[in-house]
Amino acid sequence: MQKKPYTKMNSKELRKATEEFDKEFVIDTFGPMPPAAQRQWERMKAKPGRPKVGKGAKVISLSVERGLLERSDRLARKMGLSRAELVSRGLQAVLLVEEGR
Repeated sequence: MQKKPYTKMNSKELRKATEEFDKEFVIDTFGPMPPAAQRQWERMKAKPGRPKVGKGAKVISLSVERGLLERSDRLARKMGLSRAELVSRGLQAVLLVEEGR
């Protein structure tokens, strides 16, 4: 059944429609969450994080010559990649060549 919008109600209808919000301590009327609702709550509460690729990621500190880094950043932007994706592709290409020997 479609409810009448609050903006179209007279004061008596509005009072009746909103009387549930006048109750205090409504939380006391609830019991514990069912297990399915608890699992859903935990999933929604969790931070999404980064998607796992392969065995996951390892953060490393790496020194790169400034000019090379600038050139690689320009290429990454041109290709629509992040710096990490470009480095990963480069490492994969080198490993394919070297492991293929």
